Amino acid sequence: MQTRELNGQDAEAYYELRLEALLTNPDSFITTYEQEKQRPNPLKTIAERLDSNISRTFGLFSEEKLCGIVTLMKQTHPKFSHKGDVLAMYISPSSRRKGGAVQLLDELIRSARAFGLEQLRLSVVTENTPAKQLYQKVGFQSYGIERKAIKLPERYLDEDHMVLFLET
Repeated sequence: MQTRELNGQDAEAYYELRLEALLTNPDSFITTYEQEKQRPNPLKTIAERLDSNISRTFGLFSEEKLCGIVTLMKQTHPKFSHKGDVLAMYISPSSRRKGGAVQLLDELIRSARAFGLEQLRLSVVTENTPAKQLYQKVGFQSYGIERKAIKLPERYLDEDHMVLFLET
């Protein structure tokens, strides 16, 4: 498997994988499949986002097919400019437990260091044990739990907030 930064030309593959993610693991994302499908001009919006200077999205490829994604969002306020957020991590079920997720996060961490970031933050649904273990494996540590962070029609989900301090 290989990783690389995605760009606007990857918008269609990204969108297809994003829809898969929302169907496969709906509790892991704030956006729902229905909301994503209703967005006007999604490919144009995604292409612009993939080409932006504020965020970087990385893809994991198996035999040239996009099978994993993760986004690094740099904080823009000067007092927070040393921080970045890890967003929208997803690996297709057929590509899980093959080392690609660690490879993808390692690429994101290298990029964060190149940007001069000092810490990375993320939130993960507390019940998502495999994701929490993955993040811990690459060095993230929990610094708190937000109770009832996500409200679903029939229940609430708690989120673990995690941080990785990067060596400077």
